[in-house]
Formats: sequence, structure tokens, C-alpha cells
Amino acid sequence: MTGMTEYIIVGAILFALGLVGFMSRRNLIVMFLSTELMFQGVVVNVVAMARHHGNLEGQAFAVFLLAIAAVEAGLALGMVVMLYRRRGTLDAEVWSAMRG
Repeated sequence: MTGMTEYIIVGAILFALGLVGFMSRRNLIVMFLSTELMFQGVVVNVVAMARHHGNLEGQAFAVFLLAIAAVEAGLALGMVVMLYRRRGTLDAEVWSAMRG
């Protein structure tokens, strides 16, 4: 039986890997996937806390978070495709200059 500490460590590692990937990459798809990795780290921590306290509210909240992540993934991928069609690149530096 694994304790809560192992789950918290796994969640923190997932979040840290996602944060490093988001901060170090310039490709929009890699940045999006890194954001999803951070989100999954948070979900693992929510489930670990719910299991530790012995209630189902945290696990229900984790299912709600996963549903939100699925919707966010669909919207973000649609936006990435639209951005690629408009400029022909997924480099975040190209998109950082906004027209006013």
C-alpha cells in the first residue's frame, strides 16, 4: 500500500516537468502539452488528498477537472490549427507581437 507522500511526489514531478517544458519551449503545441502535464499533476494531488481524507468529494472534483481538461484540449488544439493556417508557423515568438 502506497502512502500519500508518493502520490504527492509524483504530482509535484509532473507539475515541475510541465512547468520546465512550458518555460523552455517556443513551439505552441509543446507549450500546450506542457500545460496539460501540469494540469494532470494537480489532478494526481487532488486524488491523493481525497484518498488520504477518505472522502469522495476530491475524486469527484478530479473527474470534473478531467472533463474541463478535455474541453480545453479541444479548444486549444483548434486554436493552434487556426494559428498555423494563418501564419504557417507555431513559433510563439512570431505570435508575441500583437497588432493594435
